[in-house]
Amino acid sequence: MNSFLSGFFVFRNTKRKVDYMNTDWLKVMVAAIFEVLWVIGLKHAGDVWTWFGTIVAIFISFYLMIMAGKRLPIGTVYAVFVGLGTAGTVFCDIVFFGDPFKATKIILIVVLLSGVIGLKLTTGHASQEGES
Repeated sequence: MNSFLSGFFVFRNTKRKVDYMNTDWLKVMVAAIFEVLWVIGLKHAGDVWTWFGTIVAIFISFYLMIMAGKRLPIGTVYAVFVGLGTAGTVFCDIVFFGDPFKATKIILIVVLLSGVIGLKLTTGHASQEGES
């Protein structure tokens, strides 16, 4: 019976780690969205309110990335953050700001995102201190 209970708690603990990892990757994705917003804000802000919004977006973006980096490998977190932010910024430039569509640019963004996704898929979750 004791073996059954210890196995149950190990399963629950493993599930909790997976839940934390999913939540942390969601934080990275939301941080990347805010990165796109603040990068656009740096270029297009023209008054106090748009600069204030840009500063808030910078704070939220880096806060979420730092929080995710506490449980996930920071190198992978940063690569995913920058890759998604770059792709999002290029997409917004083309769709919203009239930047010319160039197939070469899109191909290179796809290559960038492929590398970031590959890095995420091949990087294991580092165990935290004190865990066995």
